[in-house]
Amino acid sequence: MSSFKEAVDYVSLVIDAIGVLVILVGMLLATARLVMSGRSHADPYRRFRQDLGRGILLGLEFLVAADIIRTVAVAPTLRGTMVLGLIVLFRTFLRMALEVELEGRWPWQRANGSDRKMTTGT
Repeated sequence: MSSFKEAVDYVSLVIDAIGVLVILVGMLLATARLVMSGRSHADPYRRFRQDLGRGILLGLEFLVAADIIRTVAVAPTLRGTMVLGLIVLFRTFLRMALEVELEGRWPWQRANGSDRKMTTGT
């Protein structure tokens, strides 16, 4: 049983590392895009923030997945599950806040807008 626990710990650590790497690569790519484009874009700061936010969002997905794997497979205790719930709640709030910052609206508003277009024919 301990070898399974060690394997799951290792897998979750690798996924954590991928999440951090995704965030770092997103930062580097966003910065490179800002430097390369210079002032050619209408609002370079806004595009930089959007690019950076997308990298952070993707990295957070990996970090949440690693937390879920670690908590559920390794230590399925009530305390561990509660801590996981708080972590997922915090990261979900952060993810939604970033999405509002990037898109300028709540995630569910997109679906409502597309439904309205379908029903009105516009």
